[in-house]
Amino acid sequence: MDELRDRVTVLEEEVQEARQVNLRLAELVDVVQELLLPVAQRDEAKVAEAVERFEKYSKGL
Repeated sequence: MDELRDRVTVLEEEVQEARQVNLRLAELVDVVQELLLPVAQRDEAKVAEAVERFEKYSKGL
């Protein structure tokens, strides 16, 4: 029974880690989308801001 509890604990930790990775990925996708639109519109200030956020999030992955 202890082995089963240990296995459940490990699985719960892995699920939590996967959730955190998915959240980071979603944030990164949002930043990339925010970067693409200003580039198409030639908005340099928004491009610079989006690049800064992209670099911040990509370092966390």
